[in-house]
Amino acid sequence: MQQTLNTTLLIIGGGPGGYVTAIRAGQLGISTILVEGEALGGTCLNIGCIPSKALIHVAEQFQQTRHHSQGSALGINVSAPTLDIGKSVEWKDGIVDRLTTGVAALLRKHKVQVIQGWARVIDGKTVEIEGADTRIQCEHLLLASGSKSVNLPMLPLGGPIISSTEALAPKALPKRLIVVGGGYIGLELGIAYRKLGAEVSVVEAQERILPAYDAELTQPVLESVKQLGIKLYLKHSVEGFDAATHTLQVRDPNGDSLKLETDQVLVAVGRKPNTQGWNLEALNLDMNGSAIRIDQRCQTSMRNVWAIGDLAGEPMLAHRAMAQGEMVAELIAGQHREFNPTAIAAVCFTDPELVVVGKTPDEAKAAGLDCIVSSFPFAANGRAMTLESKSGFVRVVARRDNHLIVGWQAVGVGVSELSTAFGQSLEMGARLEDIAGTIHAHPTLGEAVQEAALRALGHALHL
Repeated sequence: MQQTLNTTLLIIGGGPGGYVTAIRAGQLGISTILVEGEALGGTCLNIGCIPSKALIHVAEQFQQTRHHSQGSALGINVSAPTLDIGKSVEWKDGIVDRLTTGVAALLRKHKVQVIQGWARVIDGKTVEIEGADTRIQCEHLLLASGSKSVNLPMLPLGGPIISSTEALAPKALPKRLIVVGGGYIGLELGIAYRKLGAEVSVVEAQERILPAYDAELTQPVLESVKQLGIKLYLKHSVEGFDAATHTLQVRDPNGDSLKLETDQVLVAVGRKPNTQGWNLEALNLDMNGSAIRIDQRCQTSMRNVWAIGDLAGEPMLAHRAMAQGEMVAELIAGQHREFNPTAIAAVCFTDPELVVVGKTPDEAKAAGLDCIVSSFPFAANGRAMTLESKSGFVRVVARRDNHLIVGWQAVGVGVSELSTAFGQSLEMGARLEDIAGTIHAHPTLGEAVQEAALRALGHALHL
């Protein structure tokens, strides 16, 4: 006999968006059920953001140790290191396990009922759990099913053809790896694998790596990629893979065919909203391409049906989903909210790291704004020198008439941590004078933020 449960809020998907909504709803006293078919934490915690940063850290440590085994300028000398990739993956899995266990504990604490299983939508108020003989009736339905990797028909996954999921849990390292896709996912993993000792090539259809970012910002990454010995095949398109000869067939800009030998091919050409396989079409919602169309309150075209995160399209960022989810819970509790951030930081964990918050110079120009653009190089920053990382810069974009800051960009070691300061300055409506007049601690990478603002005002102190 089928069991029927009743709740105020039903959430489909336990990723960052879904579980944060559930926690906030629990805090607000809203009766909440969360349905998740796999592990709590979604792609981000289990097979995305967190494990990739763990693998990047392993790769960085291994490369640094190898560097010291060859005699370093720091005077540190060690014998040549070896890598036990099984142990590395075990360490990474331990971090993931601690985080997902923590999420489960938080949901319990806030009296959220978690149901393990695959949801199937019946209508805007009813969901069934496949194989569990359970039906859930709700007042509010939140869709937070996330996204999945885009597959290429000429490169079906299996065997030597892998996605980022398999790349983050290697049983052994390939001698040769070809990454298809020169965006942030492909480059983060390609750089990590190169540092772990694999021969890495990147095939990208566009004319440069990280095509979503401007050329000036990506130049230090390009230089680092070349220095690491990663081969780039830009403006090359993929035609297929020959398993018998272990070769990837690509076409060069002149139309000639090339055969690239490899042990593995990592397909990293982007992600798409996860709309298939759970009867979403039963709701007949308005769509925006492959994503669900939402308004500034994350409401869909159906009353009391909400959608957040990757399912609602770009930018596909965990922190966007979390902020949207928090807002939806507060709206259901009767509060007045709107999702209208001044900017959402995008961070790329390549070597060096890359951050974009707000408008780039090109975007400001396209918006018809007359702006001052100023940058300060890390080569003139004492802390960057002590970290052996002098490449990169901080760049500020501000209106010429009133000096209101409309954008920040940075490329360099550890600049992901500057994203918070960048976001706060934009949300609080800071002007160049506000940043220039704030005393920044010395010696820190953050001094380059103040210096960029000072330079925009015409009086940088250390340049």
